[in-house]
Amino acid sequence: MRRRVIIMGAAGRDFHNFNLFFRNNPDYEVVAFTATQIPDIEGRRYPPELAGDLYPEGIPIYPEEDLEKLIREYDVDIVVFAYSDVSHEYVMHRASRAVAAGADYWLMGAKNTMLKSSKPVISIGAVRTGSGKSQTTRRVSDILKDLGYRVAVVRHPMPYGDLTKQIVQKFETYEDLDRYNCTIEEREEYEPHLDRGNIVFAGVDYEKILREAEKVADIVLWDGGNNDLPFFKPDLHIVVVDPHRPGHEVKYHPGEANLRMADVVIINKVDTASLEGIETVRNNVFRINPKATVIEAASPIFVEDGEKIKGKRVIVVEDGPTLTHGEMSYGAGYIAARKYGAKEIVPVAEYAVGTVKEALQKWPQAKYVLPAVGYSEQQLKDLEKTINDTPADLVVVATPINLGRILNLNKPWVRVRYELQEIGKPTLYDIILEKFGRKS
Repeated sequence: MRRRVIIMGAAGRDFHNFNLFFRNNPDYEVVAFTATQIPDIEGRRYPPELAGDLYPEGIPIYPEEDLEKLIREYDVDIVVFAYSDVSHEYVMHRASRAVAAGADYWLMGAKNTMLKSSKPVISIGAVRTGSGKSQTTRRVSDILKDLGYRVAVVRHPMPYGDLTKQIVQKFETYEDLDRYNCTIEEREEYEPHLDRGNIVFAGVDYEKILREAEKVADIVLWDGGNNDLPFFKPDLHIVVVDPHRPGHEVKYHPGEANLRMADVVIINKVDTASLEGIETVRNNVFRINPKATVIEAASPIFVEDGEKIKGKRVIVVEDGPTLTHGEMSYGAGYIAARKYGAKEIVPVAEYAVGTVKEALQKWPQAKYVLPAVGYSEQQLKDLEKTINDTPADLVVVATPINLGRILNLNKPWVRVRYELQEIGKPTLYDIILEKFGRKS
């Protein structure tokens, strides 16, 4: 008898765990996925093209709130928890639900979920969303190219559309973003790499994705999502921690596991965090991973035409996941608006409409800033209307994309950028040079 399984996910780690461990495994039958965190990803099916020969009709995807009902209806033996950036308490509440309904509860580790590459792999992870993975990945890609290596960036999955069209995605130009109908969250991650001339891979089937990346790269650079573990076995694992949220590095899943696995730990944002926050994070890092090399870093803010902010009433648009499941109440845009002398940061929640209003009600910590949500056409329309209806003089855009390229805004905007800047020695350059050398 095949053991019946439900995989709890959010259209990322769940599909990957299925592909690597369950897809062709005759001992298990995955009867359903559940979905949460991301709007409108349930109600689909994991298609037969991806599910394999054991699943000729694919696998249904249900809302997570149906978990207990599904366990009973399908007589489920095992529930696999497979998404990220949630507290340890949150994980165990889901365990209690599964166990009370009669199922076993699994967390899957590196042995069964990491692919081995034929090329060296550097992975970038974090303990929470919004810690600074993106600028760290950009910094590492710049170093590798300076050392003469061809780099392929492989991004953690964000397959929110037609899964059959997203099995393997390759991004080299902005036109590729349009061709794949990328969401704002996807564009936030891909555009800065495209601006640097990096090739980016993403999608659903990461063994196929890895083999394509290996064809064009000397070194594969894993760009993690949320605080998830790498999908590829790394030769160098770099993990970013955030002193703006001290203590979270040992309270969130799988961020703590990431920290315990790290070869290099970057304590980011030391230029804007409190001394107490920095000290708490540093002590926790030394306590649970004393062998890791620790680097302190800043993420200095650069604003194009920053003088336009002074004396203005502004709307601040921040990176979406940082404010939502990252649970931050502000980001680089808020800091920039204050730094450059904004007269007022307009509390945009008062003017939010539709799905944007719903998102702000779900994530109430974002009182004065607007997360750049845009997972659907309706959310994009609601985001555009919210910005246009808010009485302000200027939009401060701190999401990494050119928001004016995909929205018709009725106000001028300035863009906030941030890059990683190491403080002291060793630097990432020192560590990568020692580990891999220069390409001969």
